Amino acid sequence: MINQSQTATAPSFEHITANCFINVPFQRLRNNLKTLIKQGIQPEIGLEGDTLYTCSETDFAQVAKALKDNGLACTLHAPFFDLAPGALDPYILEASRNKLRRAFSLIELFAPKAIVCHLNYERDKHGNKQDAWFDKSLSTWQELLVIAGANNVSLMLENTYETTPDQLKRMLVALDSPFVRFCLDVGHVHAFAKNRWQDWLPELEPWLGQVHLHDNDGNRDSHLAPGQGSFDFAGLFSYLAMRKLSPIFTLEPHTEEGVGQSLQALANLELFSTR
Repeated sequence: MINQSQTATAPSFEHITANCFINVPFQRLRNNLKTLIKQGIQPEIGLEGDTLYTCSETDFAQVAKALKDNGLACTLHAPFFDLAPGALDPYILEASRNKLRRAFSLIELFAPKAIVCHLNYERDKHGNKQDAWFDKSLSTWQELLVIAGANNVSLMLENTYETTPDQLKRMLVALDSPFVRFCLDVGHVHAFAKNRWQDWLPELEPWLGQVHLHDNDGNRDSHLAPGQGSFDFAGLFSYLAMRKLSPIFTLEPHTEEGVGQSLQALANLELFSTR
């Protein structure tokens, strides 16, 4: 959320917060709900950790109602840490699917604009058994896609440790649904894949539905504000404008200070100046 020193300038960001989402872990959202609502922040609600086990249906329902009553949309970010949606071990696979099912059970409650998931393909880990991995992963997403589609919500598959778009494209083609899209995480492209957005777009352009915005210097996933690292935001935004692409944008600062810095960065880049 925007800290107190930034409150005076927050109104200048209204045209930005109205056009993008900001990642907020559910517990932080719940604990700071009134402040975030006052600031007009539309959250991408993080469901990582034990949130899906320790929070009650009432906890989730209260937050969902507050957002709706105040005219704020949201997206959901499904858990990914320690999960293996394409695991060959049946026990690990079922545990991963069960946690993802818990996240998808919240779709009807929150009516999110999208739910983001990590494909979690790693070439060094899965490369020698990629077909077996793919079959298990495909079954996982097919089941969850039924839930998303029934609620008219897009399932966004995000790049993380993938170094090329190959596995994501293969999965998107196999799922073959208007409700499955691609979430381009620019920080992961820069820090983990160690290549450029041009290596991912236009290859995955037909499925582009969302973009996660944060920056780094190419060495680690620092989640800096755009412009504080070395990612080519100007080039990416020019490409999106030229191609008339309008994905969902989500800012992913990992500090309170980073929220204001990220909003200011988007204001400087004039990403939403014509919206």
